[in-house]
Order: sequence, then C-alpha cells, then structure tokens
Amino acid sequence: METFPKIISVDDHTVEPPNVWRDRLPSAYRDIGPRIVRAPLKEMTFLGGKFAPVMGAKGDDGPIGDWWVYEDLHRPLTRLDTAVGYDRDEIRLEVITYEQMRPGSYDVPARLADMDMNHVQSALCFPTFPRFCGQTFTEAKDRELGLLSVRAYNDWMVEEWCGPQARGRLIPLTLIPLWDAELAAAEVRRNAARGVRAVAFSEIPPHLGLPSIHTDDWDPFLAACDETGTVIAMHIGSSSRMPSTSPDAPPAVGSTITFANCCFSMVDWLMSGKFERFPNLKIMYAEGQIGWIPYILERADVVWEENRGWGGVADKVHRPPSELFRDHVYGCFFDDAFGLRNLDAVGVGNVLYETDYPHSDSTWPKSREVGESQMGHLEGDVVERIVRGNAIGLLGLTPEGLWPGA
Repeated sequence: METFPKIISVDDHTVEPPNVWRDRLPSAYRDIGPRIVRAPLKEMTFLGGKFAPVMGAKGDDGPIGDWWVYEDLHRPLTRLDTAVGYDRDEIRLEVITYEQMRPGSYDVPARLADMDMNHVQSALCFPTFPRFCGQTFTEAKDRELGLLSVRAYNDWMVEEWCGPQARGRLIPLTLIPLWDAELAAAEVRRNAARGVRAVAFSEIPPHLGLPSIHTDDWDPFLAACDETGTVIAMHIGSSSRMPSTSPDAPPAVGSTITFANCCFSMVDWLMSGKFERFPNLKIMYAEGQIGWIPYILERADVVWEENRGWGGVADKVHRPPSELFRDHVYGCFFDDAFGLRNLDAVGVGNVLYETDYPHSDSTWPKSREVGESQMGHLEGDVVERIVRGNAIGLLGLTPEGLWPGA
C-alpha cells in the first residue's frame, strides 16, 4: 500500500517508575505502600501458567534485580516486562533493574521517541506492578491502603504518564478497587470527569475470588461505565490465571493459547444479558487476537437459537449473540494474518490494532511492516479503520487521534 496510517495502539504497557506510590500516598503509608527494593533472586519458575519468584536476602548469591515490595508481596522486574530491543533468542525469564531496561518502558519522552520509531501516533497502556486490572491491590490485606494505591496509580496515569509532556499521544487507562462495586463506580466517574474513557477489568473475575458478571454484584460499576461512555478493557492474564494444560506445561503452551480466556470471557458477556441492560457498554479484549472469533459467534448463535429455553438465557438475552458482539465488543490484535483473511466474519468495525510494547510478543519496531504485510489485501479505508479509526471513535479521541484531556 502507498501509505500506512499512523498506528493507534490499544495495548501497550507502562513499567511504573519507582516513585509512583511514594510520591502520592499519605506519609503514614509511604514506607509500607508499593516501593522498590534492590535484592538478589533466590529462585523463579513459570510453569503451568503460574509465575513464582522468591526474593533473596541482602548478601545472598544470585542475580540482582529491582523488586516491588508491598505487604507480603515481592514481585521482581523481569526481562519479559520489557523485552524490546533484545534478540528473541536472548529473552529469558530473568530479573533485571531499571538500568537494564529500555527507558521507553517507564520514561515518557523516551516512550514517545520509541513510538516514533515504530510509526505509532498514540497508545493506551496497561499497568505492570498492579497487574493488568489492579488485582495486586485486590489481593492485599489493607483495603484502605489498597484504595489509596488504586487512586494514586490513576492520578499518576492521568497527570504524569498521560500529562502535558505526552502531548495527547498517551491515552489513560485507569484501575478500580475490584473488591467493591460502589467504590469502583465512584472511581470510574472520578476519572471520567477528567476525560478518561477506559478502565481495566478482569476477563474472568471468579478466578480472583470475585463475583461473575452473571450476578447483579457488578451493576453499579457497569452502570457507571454505561453512563460515562467508559470502555471496559480486559487484557489476557487479567484473571491471574493464564491458560495452560498441566502443572508442568512449559510457558510455550500457555503462550500459544493465551486467547482462550478471552474466548471464555466473551461468551460470558454475550450470555449475561448485561448488554441489553446497559446498552451503551463497550468491552475490548487486549492481546486476545481475532482469528478465533467467527466460530465462537457462530456457535453462540446456534446455542441461543436452539437451546435458549433450557440454557438459562431466554429471559435475558433477546438478540442473537453475534448482533450483541457487533454493537458492544472489540477484538484487539498485533499479529493475526488468519484473522485478517477472515475479517468479514469478525466485522471491520470490531477490530483494533496494537503493538504490545515493550513485551516479548511486541512487534516493535516493525509494527508498520507487520501491518502492511498482513493487511495488504484490504482496501485503504478498511486499513484506516483497523489501525486508527475504530480506536478514535471508541476511546473518544480527537480526529487527529490524540487524547483531548492532555
């Protein structure tokens, strides 16, 4: 194609700078809230979809890394958090320090420079230490500190990461206190009042010990999103349980089937009745890819048509699931040639592009080349919608693709 549109990536990541919480928590919490400690690694495994690091004591043998410490949690920075710039065969499961990562992972000017290198105009970024929907704070014992930490992260996201120096090119994605739907609703409205139009949520809340979306428990949160036009963004792994097949399955198994939780989640939403109760709701699946979607929609429609009488959905799902998908759901991809060959079955208006910077799966710095290769058979206006147009409409960006609240 003659020109490839400037990319609006709906799934990148930020590695939070060390001072995010120390600068924003009340003084009584600064030394017990999230903070960075440099320490050796004692051991670390990643099997069966479970990540298990153990921090050593000062003076112990082992590679040195920067660790987030918060209550009983010790979570290291790893090469998988920020892998861009390294050869694929050099990327290992290892601890690192801030000095060993690409500055664009945590520094706004450096991030914008790396976006320029990758033909990216704007980007929506998921968190690292809080995990993809803030489950770190949900699992903590001190709820008051957890709520303050959620709010501190959101203030940093809006005021600094997406602040004036980002010039509208970084799009805010905020967190909620998942343990309380009323508090979650209040946080959605607080951030919507300053222009935020996306909030992170879990793909499968029961995996976090939380109610499913088939209950009414989440209705205050969903109502707030419906009223404010806030998109519910769900990233693979946001249920703290990556798909796997056995406790000893290597990470490659889970990496191949990462879309599975999105698949399960989407069927949950389509069969929940929530889209009819909250008609303005929009949800998106970050890093879920899109090639699996057509069959799931076909099967869901058959089940709804043939089995809704005994399937528990006749009284709440009054339209075919594929129609609900068209009006409410967005699939996000960074490398899915098969999905693009079957785009008509997914829907041009339901697809968003991403680069996954700075993770190991990222197409940086060749996201444009990947897009040109996989979208070369599509008309220019279709490519424009996938690469940026759909994101502009969904996230309330300016016609130029910038966040208007910067």
